[in-house]
Amino acid sequence: MSIFGLDPDQVRELVGRVSAAGPAAETADISDRFARAAWSTVAEPGDGDAGLLVRALGAAEALTAVIEKWPERRIVEAVREVDPAASDALAGGAPDALRRWLPRLLSVTVVRAFEQAARTQARLLTPADPSWPTGLEDLGSHAPIALWCRGQIEACTAMERSISLVGARASTGYGEHVAMEAAAGLVDRGFAIVSGAAYGIDGMAHRAALASRGVTIAFLAGGVDRFYPSGHDALLGRIVESGAVLSELPCGAAPTRWRFLQRNRLIAAASQATIVLEAGWRSGSLNTAGHAAALGRPLGAVPGPVTSPTSAGCHRLIRDYGAICVTDAAEMAELAGEPSGRAGFLDVANGSGEERRSADETRVRDALSQRSARSVADIANRAGMTISSVEGVLGTLALEGAVREREKGWVFVAGRQ
Repeated sequence: MSIFGLDPDQVRELVGRVSAAGPAAETADISDRFARAAWSTVAEPGDGDAGLLVRALGAAEALTAVIEKWPERRIVEAVREVDPAASDALAGGAPDALRRWLPRLLSVTVVRAFEQAARTQARLLTPADPSWPTGLEDLGSHAPIALWCRGQIEACTAMERSISLVGARASTGYGEHVAMEAAAGLVDRGFAIVSGAAYGIDGMAHRAALASRGVTIAFLAGGVDRFYPSGHDALLGRIVESGAVLSELPCGAAPTRWRFLQRNRLIAAASQATIVLEAGWRSGSLNTAGHAAALGRPLGAVPGPVTSPTSAGCHRLIRDYGAICVTDAAEMAELAGEPSGRAGFLDVANGSGEERRSADETRVRDALSQRSARSVADIANRAGMTISSVEGVLGTLALEGAVREREKGWVFVAGRQ
């Protein structure tokens, strides 16, 4: 099957050189991987129209539809056959979407992205790969179509147990000290550290994780072949040795303000919780916090001196946006669902949350996942209970905010006992 007029053998060679799955892959898989790489050059990060089209038709057919310039009506009808709701959402945006994509449909750009990735030993990750960060799927149609990775592919699996640490670029000594202590403490508790490799808090979080021999993952707003900021070239090089540097943009892509804002959604979605360590009133890290809140991820903020403008954003999150006040690694880990192990007055007087749970509630809780939505029947099977009993327990837990119902089933809410 030729794509973009390229010879099938050339497509196979390009994909094989950068695929996380290696050169030996089925033809359909090669077409999907090549198309996803192409989409990373065609659509901007977070393009919901591209996400809807790819999810409905598959990356290869969606790319073919654009290359062959299918009429808008044909595209919408093709999507409707698979997902009527998606077709309704796409119908209004299809004309503008095609005008955005068509000027970028250049095979030479896609080939160059593959070649530059191969030169820098970058790898292409797709949702079909075991190392794909599953938390990104919560972004729905705004999830990345593919990721480009430099470093250790297997390190991406560490995001199953990770916390995002973000904060101001113009950080203070106080903020950097808190970041260092937090990252080191979380690594000691088995968490990976996710951040954006920016100056200030991000950089300190990465450095502390590396110093503690932990796994750290950096999301960039440009191609992974050109580290940004340039002053962190050595730091990012160290991350590549034991962790991973990721981007949804192809090699050669330059970081822009919009791409930084879109990059932040990946930082929030990839981990179990987001902590803002230090932030001014208008800090860009508040954008990451907003994405975490929108996704239902636990959000924490570290307080600072009330006289410090670099902590004003954290205080704003706590006061106005429901962020949880956290002061050390133990509290941050607790926010991500790890038991605190601390006995306070309320614990002694009333018993811990787990002690107050009934046997059935504990069994249902054990059968739930924070990430994968599970049906009532599946939960009942895992817990060894009847469906009616499970429905009753879920109702009680839902009132407490300990579980949440999604379109495909129920999930446990991290940080709630």
